[in-house]
Amino acid sequence: MLLRQLEYLVALARERHFARAAAACYVSQPSLSAAIRRLEHELDVPIVRRARRYEGLTSEGEVVLAWAHRILAERDALHQELSALRGGLTGTLRLGVVPTALPAASLLTTPFCERHPQARVSLESLSSAEITHGLAEFELDAAMTYLDDDELRHVRRFPLYEERYVLLTPVDGPLATATTARWAEAAALPLCLLSPRMRNRRIIDECFAADGATAAPVIESDSVAGLYAHLPVGRWSSVISHAWLHMFGVPDGMRVVPLEGPAHGPRVGIVVARDDPPSVLAEALVKSAREARVRDALDTLLHTYLDGGGS
Repeated sequence: MLLRQLEYLVALARERHFARAAAACYVSQPSLSAAIRRLEHELDVPIVRRARRYEGLTSEGEVVLAWAHRILAERDALHQELSALRGGLTGTLRLGVVPTALPAASLLTTPFCERHPQARVSLESLSSAEITHGLAEFELDAAMTYLDDDELRHVRRFPLYEERYVLLTPVDGPLATATTARWAEAAALPLCLLSPRMRNRRIIDECFAADGATAAPVIESDSVAGLYAHLPVGRWSSVISHAWLHMFGVPDGMRVVPLEGPAHGPRVGIVVARDDPPSVLAEALVKSAREARVRDALDTLLHTYLDGGGS
């Protein structure tokens, strides 16, 4: 059994199409199909359900696929550890990040790359479910996500910061001069918020409900960038996580107003699989994150805007 055969199987399961899998592996379709048939022969089990087109894996194939992910991950870990012993960490760190943490991701990736100039980072915006799957299937080395996610199992957690929620509102709006604002007051404004399917929005809705209010945003977006695109117009207000200030800041003509309520929201952090041996790249990321002091950096930034350093 060759590692290349396992790579072909992983590509086929991912692409769910023989031609696309072959293209992803830079081989011809007949070569990929022949390699997988040889793998079936060597293991003496049917792996792929075949008809005119790819129809998925057999139950035996699913077992083989899980082992393929594990074996290839162990191979990558071996290369990483040897490269570190030779004096410089190489390879690609595969990092999944929930969309609402993306604005702060550079606080991790920049010091990591500075410390390991020969390594690379592949950054993906993923849902919590996709992160859980990616870690379990060895498709990710680490992830930046909410640490209280019940779906996360068999992982190690490393806290980075707690979300703090503030109101972004036009400087000529009714709450612009307020020292603090209640959630119910914010709910009465023309709002632009993330869509309800996103974890951050559901948390914010719980905060509104705790103050006896329900938000009815005029604009909903499935990305932080889409939300911020509407704010410079000067008409909308929004409730944001303070981590977004790192990337987007405060748009011209707006100011930050603290919201009354819990001082801290849910924790965001790094999660890595409980591999043995652990991923060298993931361990290097965790070490860089500890030295970066992400929580302190974001809190300092927030206080700068609250003290009048923003618009």
